[in-house]
Formats: sequence, structure tokens, C-alpha cells
Amino acid sequence: MSSPRRDQPLDDLAARLERERLDADRRYNDALTALDEAIRAELPQAEFRNRLILFLQAITGFVETKDRAMGGSELREEIVRARARTLELQRAVEQLSAGGAAPSAAPAPGERAASRNVTGATYLGFEDRFRGSRDNIRARLADYVPVFAGGADVLDVGCGRGELLDLFRANGIGARGIDINGAMVDACRERGLDATTADAVAYLENLPDASLGGLIAIQVVEHLEPPVLVRFLETAFLKLRPGAPLVLETINAACWMAFFETYLRDLTHARPLHPDTLKFLVQASGFSDADVRFRSPVLDQDRLPRVEASSDPAQAALVDAINAHADRLNARLFSTMDYAVIARR
Repeated sequence: MSSPRRDQPLDDLAARLERERLDADRRYNDALTALDEAIRAELPQAEFRNRLILFLQAITGFVETKDRAMGGSELREEIVRARARTLELQRAVEQLSAGGAAPSAAPAPGERAASRNVTGATYLGFEDRFRGSRDNIRARLADYVPVFAGGADVLDVGCGRGELLDLFRANGIGARGIDINGAMVDACRERGLDATTADAVAYLENLPDASLGGLIAIQVVEHLEPPVLVRFLETAFLKLRPGAPLVLETINAACWMAFFETYLRDLTHARPLHPDTLKFLVQASGFSDADVRFRSPVLDQDRLPRVEASSDPAQAALVDAINAHADRLNARLFSTMDYAVIARR
């Protein structure tokens, strides 16, 4: 089996590995068929032994390529990360050719406080692995489209890979996005989306007052330190038109499962936000009609099961007590993974 060349494109490598897997499958099936025929035909022992050896040899390649196929998702993720890093290097070369300074590996102090940014390509790969596919995210975000129906000048803060911008465009909502991560902005622009690399607070402060028809930030506010979050909300209030919607979705830190399996996983998270806390901050910044909507319920198979009712009076009280405890724990530990504060200017 040949080894991959260092200069071999990853797409070509993936195609070659798939051809090797199919070839190993064919050899394995041919060897298995020949061995089966030898058993049924009662061939001489020497011929049977030869076919058995060929079958055992075919197993090695079959298992090796199957293992590689099981890692296909990791290979695809590596291709995504490599492409993102290529884009970053391309931007650096263009800046150097233009006589500018190469981009710093570390964010500026203001950006660090505002977003806790991680290297663009690295965080893009993190999103691809843990957040879900674009199709899954678009389906999950579709509920927000009616909030902005008929709108224009909507700003998607932390637009990421552009799933929400895709939805807005498909539904005739005029929107643009900003993200501190240049690799994600590049991914948006490749699909013709209006996206800009920018710090949220700095971008908002440079907009005219009452110029936005709406603002949405999906899984963003948990990345902001409290002083930056307050400044962000107060600035957003000034830049939105009267009656314009504000939507802030974040991880439900009041849910044990969401906190330990989602919040703690991401290095860039700055502070968990209880639903009551974020709602208060939104209202304190001047927004009205603030409402908390809980989203993404924990799946039934991940919740504590209830015990079936018993017809035995001696056991009924015990069953009721167990179920009452399960319900209380589920409400605390396994409720909903996310929530959104939806308000109006």
C-alpha cells in the first residue's frame, strides 16, 4: 500500500483512500467466495489450505481500510481545517505583498476582552466538529426567521459559518453579518453572503444611531466579559430603530447537562449567563417586552426515567416519591440546552 506524498492534495488523498477501500473490499469478497466454494465442493486439503491463506491475507487489508473509513469524518474535518489555514496564509501573503504587517497570532487587547478569539482555522474546525453541520444548524435557527420577517438592515453578530444569513437571504430579509473570526467570514463570502471581520462593540459604535432594523447574536454573549457585555447591549439599544427586535441566544447554564457538556467544552467562553441574569441586563439597557424562550430540550433518552405506576398500594407511595425526585432532577439537570432572550427596542 503506497504512502501519501507530502505535496498530494487532500481531496486526491481522500479519493485514493476510497479506491483502496473498494479494492480491499473486492479482494476480501473474492477470497471469501473462493473459500466458501472450497468448503462446499470438498476440495483437496492442499487447495483448501491455499484458499484459506488467501482469505486470511485479504482480511488484513479489509480491516485496515474499514478502520480508515470509520475515520472518514476526521479526514473531512482535516480537509476543512487545511483549507481554512490556506485562506489565512493567503491573506497574510496578500498583506505582506501590499506592504502591510502580517496578522498577529494574538488578538489585540480589546478584541481579547471582547471575544476571547482563538486562531481562525482552529475555531472553524471546532465548530465543524462539535456544533453540527450547516444543514442541522439552519434547521435549528429557522424559528428565528419570523421574528425578522419583512425586515431590512438586520445585523447578525457572530455570524459564524453563515447559516442564519443563508436563512435570511432565502426569506427576503436584508441582513449582513460580522464575526471576529476571519476564517468564518471567508467561508460566508465564498457563498456570496455579506460578512465582515469585525469586533462587535467597535462595529456597533461606528454605526449611525437608529440605523439597524434588527440585531441577532447566536451563541455570542457567553464569549463576552461582563463589562463588554453591558457595553454591547447599551450600544445595541442606541443603534436599533424603535420597535426593532433583539435576539440573544446562549447556552442554558441553569441546565447541568448544557453547562458541563456544552459550555465547558469551548475554550472561548468567558462567563455562563443564567436566563434571569441576561433578561435583567437586556431590560436594564432599555429594551422592552423582554421574554425568555427555552430551546433544544434534552432528549428523553438522556433524562432520568420515571418508574411505572404500581397497583400495589404498598409500593405506590414509593413509586410516587421516586418519580417526584426524578422530575425535580430533570428540571434542574436535564431541561433545555439553550435559551434566547427576545426583546424590542
